[in-house]
Amino acid sequence: MKTNQRAAPVALRQPIHASMPDSHGHFGPFGGRYVGETLMPAIIELEKAYARISALPGFQEELRRLLKHYAGRPTPLFPAARLTEKIGGAAIYLKREDLAHTGAHKINNTLGQALLARWMGKRKVIAETGAGQHGVATATVAALFGMECRIFMGTEDVRRQSANVQRMELLGAEVVPVESGTGTLKDAMSEAMRYWVSAVRDTFYVIGSVAGPHPYPMMVRDFQRVIGDETKEQMLEAEGRLPDMLVACVGGGSNAMGLFYPFIDDPGVEMVGVEAAGYGIATGKHAATLGAGSVGVLHGSKSFVLQDEAGQIMEAHSISAGLDYPGVGPEHSLLKEMGRARYEAVDDAGALHAFHELCALEGIIPALESSHALARAMVEASGQPRTRLIVVNLSGRGDKDLGIVQQARA
Repeated sequence: MKTNQRAAPVALRQPIHASMPDSHGHFGPFGGRYVGETLMPAIIELEKAYARISALPGFQEELRRLLKHYAGRPTPLFPAARLTEKIGGAAIYLKREDLAHTGAHKINNTLGQALLARWMGKRKVIAETGAGQHGVATATVAALFGMECRIFMGTEDVRRQSANVQRMELLGAEVVPVESGTGTLKDAMSEAMRYWVSAVRDTFYVIGSVAGPHPYPMMVRDFQRVIGDETKEQMLEAEGRLPDMLVACVGGGSNAMGLFYPFIDDPGVEMVGVEAAGYGIATGKHAATLGAGSVGVLHGSKSFVLQDEAGQIMEAHSISAGLDYPGVGPEHSLLKEMGRARYEAVDDAGALHAFHELCALEGIIPALESSHALARAMVEASGQPRTRLIVVNLSGRGDKDLGIVQQARA
């Protein structure tokens, strides 16, 4: 559904934490809930349950315990000394979400949502996944809580991420290949939402990013903000001050929003989101939604999307399955319009170069998603004084991507 090509200007208000989203789930002109009547009761039930249960001390205590003793938090903030030395510019720190249980930041959100589902009395969960990291994290917490689990995954992503398919099945989940469209994340999410309409009574939909209808963008952000909260505390301990810049990759945008959110009201901290430029923006084969998209509606909320003149959603492309999505979370669209965050794009070749650099210089194999952020951080750091501090969110580990990297080198 196409709306307008440009959103109305949004004035920067401080602080924005208390007011975003509003009571209808809007982040300025973005967000909301554009869903059918059959799904609205489940959305409203979830909104009320999240507001009530998440405020309970018992829920928050159980979530903190699981994040610490099961997910392995806090994850380290690592100074990448050899990478910094080679670039010869600003100091680069890595927030090591790849060291969390299941190997990605996705576990933070899935623990929160699955725990909420259990407190609501739901015994079945479904999820969509692209790179498989969210699917693995959902299957993991479903096993932990003894829940039935069904994961929707595009056939192209099933092919690209076969190792994660095996992990999900080993954990007891049913993986449902989605053949429609391009067989990627957009199609998996569409199919998951269609299935949820028929199963809302006993099934909780664990959405993996800050996308979808209200309250998902807010709820996922809240469960992921632990990344930024820890980063702030760790940087103050390491350097005695806040970082100058945060850099994170953006597909739907959950890892970026988790890192950015606690810093929004710190104007001295620059925030840079990095989208996938694929083969290059000019080729049309990319996933740079904020950089080259327009305002429309996808998967139940208004945000920037990739669409043609008729409002039809266009195919996205990235070497990274996790960034291969034609939409983005509505709060990112607000941050872009406010000018509070800057969004850049890195192509497949740039991400692969950064991937190999981090392997060779720091002994860390990053996810291809994270490699986009790393590539941009290397550009941002170059020529800057060593006293400038940049944090890159290493959102996941890259062993899942080794087949893609080998194929690219052939």
